[in-house]
Amino acid sequence: MSTTESNPQGNTNGWAKPIDKLKVSESPKEAINLNVEGRQLSGLTHGFGQLWQKTYKVRLSGVKISPQEVISAWKANFPKFWPEGNDLYVPLTGIQPGEVGLINLSAPGGLKLSTGIMVIYADDISFSFMTPEGHMFAGMITFSAYEEDNGTFAQIQALIRANDPIYELSFRMGFGHKSEDAFWAATLKNLAQHLGVNNPQPTQANSLVDPRMQWREWRNIWHNAGIRSGLYMPVALVKKVFNITI
Repeated sequence: MSTTESNPQGNTNGWAKPIDKLKVSESPKEAINLNVEGRQLSGLTHGFGQLWQKTYKVRLSGVKISPQEVISAWKANFPKFWPEGNDLYVPLTGIQPGEVGLINLSAPGGLKLSTGIMVIYADDISFSFMTPEGHMFAGMITFSAYEEDNGTFAQIQALIRANDPIYELSFRMGFGHKSEDAFWAATLKNLAQHLGVNNPQPTQANSLVDPRMQWREWRNIWHNAGIRSGLYMPVALVKKVFNITI
């Protein structure tokens, strides 16, 4: 098997096989496939900004459901729980270790920011994504469910740092953190409502793990998905108007 493949078959104990570069196996026509194919994963050691741990969770009050049932429903409907206008395109095999998904996010000015994720781990009570070069964050985000205090909780936990100086500046100014927090709070609320919870109340806890920046990674700006997506906008417009493939 090539090291550039992202075949989920043959994973060990829920973990994806190591790869050198990301490969998108399939995507629908409407998906913008940009900033993912051929990119490397961007772990914490390759990010630029301050290191944060963010934990979002919601108690599934009034619903008798196991963590396994929560994760099963979450995996099967994952993109549907995102705020409107934001899309994740995953292969037909779904959220499985080694699969690569395309992300198209709504951004100011009508921009569609194109990036992606790789599923690095998945079992019956959790699954984890890692981001590629150019994504807003370098790091990992884990989606899980657990039982506590005679109830079941759904949780999202991110261990992340801004990928480059531009992203870090947006977070320091408050825009990045505010948008990220609102995004995942809305996701948990949509998930809880899908599972039958009335008036779900997500909570969050943010912790600054390391206030230092990794200045050696300032060159990550070259892969900035926001900049590259903006430059791609005229191409996307031509494709949409003329219904052609470029």
